[in-house]
Amino acid sequence: MGTVFSFDVRGGDPDAVRAALDEAVAGLHRADEVFSTYREDSQVMRLARGELAVGDCDAEVAEVLELAADAERVSEGWFSTSYEGRLDPTGIVKGWALERAARRIAAAGAAGVSVNGGGDVQLLGVPGAERPWRVGVSDPLRPGGLAAVVSAAGAAELAVATSGTAERGAHIVDPRTGRPAVTDLLAVTVIGPSLTWVDCWATAAFAMGARAGLAWLESLPDVEALLITAGDEVRCTGGLASRLG
Repeated sequence: MGTVFSFDVRGGDPDAVRAALDEAVAGLHRADEVFSTYREDSQVMRLARGELAVGDCDAEVAEVLELAADAERVSEGWFSTSYEGRLDPTGIVKGWALERAARRIAAAGAAGVSVNGGGDVQLLGVPGAERPWRVGVSDPLRPGGLAAVVSAAGAAELAVATSGTAERGAHIVDPRTGRPAVTDLLAVTVIGPSLTWVDCWATAAFAMGARAGLAWLESLPDVEALLITAGDEVRCTGGLASRLG
């Protein structure tokens, strides 16, 4: 998926956890094979060219497309799987695949699981000794610095996803124009229980811009967010402070 994944797993039976970790890694590679838009023989590319129907693909393809349709509906079209007139579900695949990998390991009995894919993180359980997971949020204006630190204290499940231009340039597309989104934002970090969704919401809110994006994120249940503008303004949802520490 064009990025590095890392795992931090605590507790549980070592053999069971190792087997689940191997399965999780294999699942990530399989997701890349099925959904990649850079592999001409991937199921998604063949689906986009009309060589396959959804029913001919792995069951996960229909699952992801249904989730993407929900994301498009909730975001009123600001999240989309259509790019330049062709199918491109990559905006949801990484978060979905990463969350699935984390849950597979947790189901094997691990007490705490942290899976990080390119800076987006799914946290489950606790790392031990009652210490919560903590995730640093990069400052897009100060390389190497942190804009905030998110704490998972009191949450059995927490995910953190950031969309922006600091790392990959202008790669987020405005679905209304089909061109790179032009907004007053540099980064949007969204926090919630599920990485599948917060990854989508961060992308959609970035495309909306600071004012509309913040108002929309405030309307979503179980979601907090931090937005940083090109003018070095920091805007956040009302309950974000409860997640910092």
